[in-house]
Amino acid sequence: MGKIAFVFPGQGAQYVGMGKDFYEAYPEFRSRLAQASDRLGFSVEKLMFEEEEKLNLTEYTQCAMVSVCGAITDLVREAGICPDVCAGLSLGEYAALYACGIFSYEDAVAAVRERGILMQNTVPAGIGSMAAIIGLTAEQVENICGKTPGRVSIANDNCPGQLVITGERQAVLEAAQKAKEAGARRALELKVSGPFHSELLIPAAEPLRKILEGLALSELEMPYVANTTAAYVKEKEEVVDLLARQIYSPVRFRESVLKMNDEGVDTFIEIGPGHTLSSMIRKTIKGARTYSVDRVEDLQKLKEEMGC
Repeated sequence: MGKIAFVFPGQGAQYVGMGKDFYEAYPEFRSRLAQASDRLGFSVEKLMFEEEEKLNLTEYTQCAMVSVCGAITDLVREAGICPDVCAGLSLGEYAALYACGIFSYEDAVAAVRERGILMQNTVPAGIGSMAAIIGLTAEQVENICGKTPGRVSIANDNCPGQLVITGERQAVLEAAQKAKEAGARRALELKVSGPFHSELLIPAAEPLRKILEGLALSELEMPYVANTTAAYVKEKEEVVDLLARQIYSPVRFRESVLKMNDEGVDTFIEIGPGHTLSSMIRKTIKGARTYSVDRVEDLQKLKEEMGC
């Protein structure tokens, strides 16, 4: 077997009840969520297991996702499974950095709580939007965005034929219509609270930078692949700038997966709610070995497969 990557999902993968079977089965998982609740000043457990309306609000979604992803990561590592590199999709980059040892658990959760508030409040409701474009190449979509009046650009390059655009709502809708006319199988406006990863969020970058500069950062235990550059990062001094830029820059997940594969990664372990990233990875790299750890039974299967 080649190298192992831990990968972490982003906003949108959350669901009510995520992590509950881990919570019931593992005292250390319960302890982690208690730490998150103490740091945030509200019950993460109630948020994840009961409060559907709040869970889908950006200011709450992000801290809940990193809380559960981080706590599951601890269980995977306790089983003796360790990564050679980590990566995440947008918000998932923070869970990846926790897995790399740069953030403490509490700091990672607190940072994304502030990030979520910034992302939700920087652009007034209704001004911006996002849309999924299925069936066109990144080059085609970039060309469409460039020819559309207003501010619209690629937010996510997820895998071959699966992109997301972002920006001013009218420009996004017009670009989505042009994508349909160009042969896209689907061009669908997303139900999101803002134009994430667009230049409209540039005003949030400096406040986020100051929040991150206030955290105690440790040396990276292994590299991670940054969303903004799709490149390996090995020095902690690069991290704050990359995360500040990430909030308004495209997420280059497809290129990140290809980069990891070029560096010898052939096993990708998706940690957290859902299995969306595993599907993206298999579409990007034919024959890639993927695992999703969303439930206790997934962890048990992984341990068996890995001989732990």
